[in-house]
Amino acid sequence: MFEVIWLGRGGQGAFTAAKLLGAAYTIGDNVKYALSFPSFGPERRGAPVRAFTKLDEKPVVDRSQTEKADYIVILDDTLYSPQLVKLLKDKGKIIVNSKTEIIGAITFDAEKIAGEFRLPTVNTVMLGFLVGLSDLIKNENAIEAIKGYMPLKIQESNVNALLKAVEEVAQ
Repeated sequence: MFEVIWLGRGGQGAFTAAKLLGAAYTIGDNVKYALSFPSFGPERRGAPVRAFTKLDEKPVVDRSQTEKADYIVILDDTLYSPQLVKLLKDKGKIIVNSKTEIIGAITFDAEKIAGEFRLPTVNTVMLGFLVGLSDLIKNENAIEAIKGYMPLKIQESNVNALLKAVEEVAQ
């Protein structure tokens, strides 16, 4: 099973990114399964939020929080902690939205791309970075997931931001 932990703050779209990854993974394939779910304390904007995506080629029946992830994707760099390494599988990676380098993590300035496309959050940008880094899903499937889950008026900017992030990984 391939597992991703998403860390963000309320209103940043961590759970939306988790759902989009799961949807994109299963698009057009009857032998791929996904489960995405959030975990949060007080429901308020700005409070820390964890979301999880579990991907497998058999039905995902384990609905517990991920204890060892292939990736941890952090939308807000203030949520980074060196102790997060304990939540990674052997070859797991931490990806952080940050303008500054963080030892032990892959950093990416998602704010820059989000600003370019006038997005208030970095969730689809970080999803695009994960897509480009992992080769887990095809760009087309990620685009289809965005079109299936997001309102029409924000689809184009989110698709373009995702593709720009994928492109940044390739450079």
